[in-house]
Formats: sequence, C-alpha cells, structure tokens
Amino acid sequence: MSIAVVQSRALQGMEAAAVTVEVHLANGLPCFTLVGLADVEVKEARERVRSALLNAGLEFPHSKRITVNLAPADLPKDSGRFDLPIAFGILAASGQVDAGRLAGWEFAGELSLSGELRPVRGALAMALTLRRGSPSVRLVLPTASASEAALVPGREVYGARHLLDVVGRFLPETAEGPPEAGDGWARPGAPALSEPLCYPDLRDVRGQDSAKRVLEIAAAGGHSLLMVGPPGSGKSMLAQRFAGLLPPMSLDEALESAAIASLSGRFDLRAWGARPTRAPHHTASAAALVGGGSPPRPGEISMAHHGVLFLDELPEFPRPALEALREPMETGQISISRAALRAEFPARFQLIAAMNPTPCGGLGTRENPYRSSPEQIQRYQARISGPLLDRIDLQIEVPALPPDRLLHAPPGEDSAAIRARVRQAHERALHRQGCGNHRLQAGDIELHAALAPQALAFLHKTAAKLGWSARSTHRVLRVARTIADLTGEPAVTAVHLAEAAQYRRVLRAPD
Repeated sequence: MSIAVVQSRALQGMEAAAVTVEVHLANGLPCFTLVGLADVEVKEARERVRSALLNAGLEFPHSKRITVNLAPADLPKDSGRFDLPIAFGILAASGQVDAGRLAGWEFAGELSLSGELRPVRGALAMALTLRRGSPSVRLVLPTASASEAALVPGREVYGARHLLDVVGRFLPETAEGPPEAGDGWARPGAPALSEPLCYPDLRDVRGQDSAKRVLEIAAAGGHSLLMVGPPGSGKSMLAQRFAGLLPPMSLDEALESAAIASLSGRFDLRAWGARPTRAPHHTASAAALVGGGSPPRPGEISMAHHGVLFLDELPEFPRPALEALREPMETGQISISRAALRAEFPARFQLIAAMNPTPCGGLGTRENPYRSSPEQIQRYQARISGPLLDRIDLQIEVPALPPDRLLHAPPGEDSAAIRARVRQAHERALHRQGCGNHRLQAGDIELHAALAPQALAFLHKTAAKLGWSARSTHRVLRVARTIADLTGEPAVTAVHLAEAAQYRRVLRAPD
C-alpha cells in the first residue's frame, strides 16, 4: 500500500486540535517533502525519522518520493510531536506495519536518532480533549508523557520507550486485540488524588495575628489580597504559606492546573493535586505574565490557575504588566491573538501582592523615619493604578514586630486547623450559590448577601464617607459574606461589614 493515514494532535492553547498525517510513497526522483504549515521543528522531523528508522533496523524507502501532508493545512504545527506519527505513516505505507490496525489510535512523540522516544509537551491537554470528544480513541505516547496523560480518568493511554516497542504492537502478523504490557510498552495507572502535605506551615510565622486572620478570609472566599508593610515584617513568609490554607483541589481543577503545566513542559508528577504558587520576579514583562509567543504559550497568571500568583514588590513591576492583570482578575480567562492563531488559556488565580509603604521602606516614625520626599512617595504609590487597586478585595497593613515580641511570641495556629475552617466556609458558599464568594455578581450579591435595614444603612454611610466606588462596595459585600460563612451565620450583619470595611486600606502619600 503506497498511502497511509495516521492520527495525531496539535496544541492550540488548551485545546489539542486533531491532525491527520497522510503519507504517500510514489515512484520518481527520491525526495522527502513535508507540507501542511509546519514549523521548523516539524520540518526537521525528516532527518530524525530517517535516522531513527535506519538505526532501529527498519527499512526506509530511499528510492521513493515521500510526501507527508499534515492536515488541516491552515493549522500551525510545532514541536517534535509529529515524529512518531510520520514514522508510522512511512512504515504503514511501505507495508512494514498493518495500516488497517491504526484506526482508533493516535500517536505523538519525538524521536531521537537512535529511535528512542522523548517526552512531548501538552500530553494532558491531548488526553483532556480526547476525553471530551473521542472517548474511545487510544493514545500512544513516550513513557514520561503517558504518565501525565494517564491522570485523566477513563483514558486508554500506552507509553513506549523506543520506536520498536510501538512497531511490535502493529506488525501484520500480530494477533488482534489490545496490546499486552512489555519491557518498553506499558499502560501506566493514574495515581490517586490526595491532599498533598508539601506546603510550608503558617505556624512558622510568629505574631501577625491580624494578617493571619485576613489570610484565612482570603482563602475561604477566594479574594485577592494586598499586604503593605516595611521590609522584614513577614509579608513574603505569609504569602508563601497561603496555598496551604486553600481547600483541596477537585479532580477537574487538578487536571486543568496540571494540563497548563504540561503545556509549558514543567509538569512534575510529584506536584499532582498541589495548588501552584507562582512568584515571578518584578522585572517580568507583560508577555511573561500573560503569555505569548508563536504559537502562544501560557504565562505566569495561567500557570497559577487554581492557585496563587504572588507579586512581591508590586510597584516595581512594569506598568503594562500590572495593567494586564485587570481583565483576567475579572474574567478568569486570557485570550492571546496572533496573525495565524488565537489561543485561550484559563486564569482563575488568587492574587497575593506585597509592597513597601514607601520607596525607602520608612514609616514616618521615630524608629523608622522617612528617607524619601512626599513627591517620591506619591510617585511610588501611583505606580499602582486606581482601577487595579479597586479590584483587590483585601488591602491591609502588616506592621513590623519589635524584636523582643518576635523572639518571645509563641507558635501560632498551624495551617491544618485554619484549612479546616476554610474548607467548611468554602463548602457553605458552594452549597448556597454554586461558586466562591469572589465570583458573586451584582444580582447574586443582592440574593445571597442581602442586608437588614440597619446593616444597609451602615454600608451606605461607610461607602459615602470613604468614597468607595460601586466595585469597591460590591467587593466589601463579598468579603462580608465570607466572614459570615466563617462564623457559620446565614445572614450578613453590620458586624461582618465593619470588619470587611477595615480591609479596604487606601494608599496615601504623607502630607
């Protein structure tokens, strides 16, 4: 048979679009032509496939005119994931494997010159796409990538170490039926999803009881948080322990988070089920945060999906990078458009930010005086725009503790106890409204955070006095709803509103 068809997948954001690899062997001037909007890495597959077939002891049709088409032709293809399907197409077209048995199988994998299979990015995204659209299709991947794809329940995924391990399952004389496990061919099992115990413990932070209370509220309601305090007050320690307070991830959340890490080639099976904490340096650009490239890849905010995005030294980030946070904080989605491709990545993250009150870190006290002029302080604080600051639910001060109090303070409450209360409050919100409090819209707030006349009068008075916008008022209501959930009370009262109002600190330069 001189023509063969093999199925594979190309990454397009979080989706894995179907790609049909068509291989035709014809008489004529010997050549190896690859078409179908292939990137440089894909075109280099010609040399890798030729060497892999020869070094594996298989026949390469040197005397034939080889044409490989990657359809659809208008879909960009990148990376070495098409090496294995191209090699199998050549083997099927030349009769070395049974082309009729390739139906119902999809292949992806990069080949070394010796025929070894190397991992590919996006194995989880491929398995998730097949789960939604083609549940009966079986997937063949390199062993390391197959371990990722096997995390998706109900998928039939096989891993192979060498090209010959795959060829041995599709030889014409091989009996029908599912392949059996061998030394280089196996079907990996999916590990159970359990709550990981790899988070730093909040017990390590001495003092700062008020800040710990705000962390608990932020974790229970999914609220964003800005901590303002002098250097060394413990802002970074608090932020690094925040992920350990969050409720355990559901299976779908864990799969989405792991799929994004797989797209970047950074997935670690040991971190399966753990909420990610991303802490980019303050020199990171807008593209590093949002994502980019051609084809587009996820940025830091997508890598923090269902986890924490910690931005230390917030005013030191470039202004375009900070402004790029505004849309995903509202929508939980990022769209990256390029001339030939548009990709979408999820970005439901919790923003935890930290900053000094002044560029010098001074507080204007006798112990810590200002070393910056009022104009310098105003310019420093103005690097954070009003619209961005308005989108941060909780804004608190984290004071520096005196050395004697810090050294003699007893250990605080551990993360496990706080996480138990957070989980109960989170489950109350899910049972009541089907989502976290941070995602309540205007109509939902009126329904689930309805106020008694006394509490409503208090809110109107406070909002007018502090000059809150409509967005700020809604965010205070969301926080108050979370405080009520933590106490187990069904209604939001003036007490809850008063505490929530304390967490709307406004940055102001000194007179």
